[in-house]
Formats: sequence, structure tokens, C-alpha cells
Amino acid sequence: METRPAPWIDALRRSHDRLRALAEPLTADHLEQRSYDQDWSIAQVLSHLGSQAEVFGLWLDAGLSGQDPPGREAFPPIWDAWNSRRPRAQAADSLQANEALIERLESLDAGQQERFRLAMFGMDLDMAGLLRMRLGEHAVHTWDVAVALDPAATVAPDAVALLVDTLGQLAARAGKPDGVKRRVRVSTSSPQRDFLLESGETVTLLPLPDEERDEPLAELRLPAEALVRLTYGRLDPAHTPPVEAQGVDLGELRRVFPGF
Repeated sequence: METRPAPWIDALRRSHDRLRALAEPLTADHLEQRSYDQDWSIAQVLSHLGSQAEVFGLWLDAGLSGQDPPGREAFPPIWDAWNSRRPRAQAADSLQANEALIERLESLDAGQQERFRLAMFGMDLDMAGLLRMRLGEHAVHTWDVAVALDPAATVAPDAVALLVDTLGQLAARAGKPDGVKRRVRVSTSSPQRDFLLESGETVTLLPLPDEERDEPLAELRLPAEALVRLTYGRLDPAHTPPVEAQGVDLGELRRVFPGF
């Protein structure tokens, strides 16, 4: 897993530039079109990314100053303000808010990056940890917009290359055990990785131990980009590339990872 902040900041910059290239040409009708998320229009996805840029700014303040993160009461006023905006304002203001956050991240010196610490969500986050959270959110929601405009869209490869090694944390939080015991070797391409997915009372997705490599396991082979979307609840049949599954039902795994 990449622990240096710089690659994450660079990937966030590219993700934002990609989002801006998608969003700036959109008409009012496009903005009110449904995104990949059935409950949100494209404008509402952009609004979410804008409000969360403000939230991450508060977390950044706390981690740099050695303070506790803001309480939940700090967030509803931010969300309400964004929800009250018209679609065009949600889009334009989102791009501005994200640009401001990324410029701030790019301006941090090595000492600030090294000193950053934030105890949040049961984790002790360093700078790379906070950036991992933001890149996952930003890259996947950018895909939510992109795929509404182009059904063949994929999550950006540079984001996938970083996020694929963080999926264990996400699987443990977002996976919904269905009571079925599974042990599945998950092999990815671009980049190549081997994981062991286990489910039952909990869900884990960890690098495949060497001692398990010759064990008879169910197998799932797919692009790393598809595994990222599966874990984030975005690998529906209409947006699934060719995969190989032996001894495991991909439909069942979709239910284990319903998304959020």
C-alpha cells in the first residue's frame, strides 16, 4: 500500500481534472440527468463532492493543528447549503471547492504532511490515510458521472492502481455478511494482485497468503478496476467486463457488497 502522500495528491489532481472536463460542458438538462446512483442526479453527485471537499477541509484543519475532528453537528449546515443550490450552481461551486482543496493539499510542505494525524472512524489516520479516503470517494463518484454519459466509462487507471491495495479496509467496513461461508481467491489484472476473500460472519479481503496459493479455492478473475467497483457496490451486470468465476457466484458477491 502506498504510504507517501505525493502519489495520492497527484491522483486526486488528475481525478479532479477529469471531473472538470466532464462537468464543465454539461447543459442544464445533462445536470438533471440521473447519475449511476438511482437517487442522485449528476448535479447532486457534484454537490456531494463539493460538500465533502468542505468536510475534508475541516478534517485537514484538525489533523494539521492536532485537534479532534469536528463533531457530526458540523456537517448538516454544510449539506443543507449545498442541497439548497440550483443544479448549475452545484456543479460550478463543486469544481471550485474541489480545486481549492487540492490546491491546499498541493501547498503542504513535507513537515506538515509528516506531522498530520487524525483519530477518526476508529482509525489513526496519517496524511496518506486521509487522502486514501478522499481519492476513493472522488474517483468513484467521478465514475458515477462519467458512466451516465458513457456506459463504457471506467474508473481512472491511476486511481485504481492506488485504491486496489486499500480494498481490505473498505471490505471490512462495507461488506454485508450473508451467512454463507466463502473462501475465494480473487486475482486481478492491471495491476496484478491476488487476494483471499472470506465471508461468513464477517467479510475480509486480504492479500493471498503464500500458504494458500496451492489450496483448492473458489476463484474469481477480473480487472482490478472491476474489483474496485465491486467493493464499492458498482459492478452491476450492465457494467461488468468479462470475468472468470469458478465455484463462486458473482451475483452473490454483489449482494455482499451493496455499496453506499
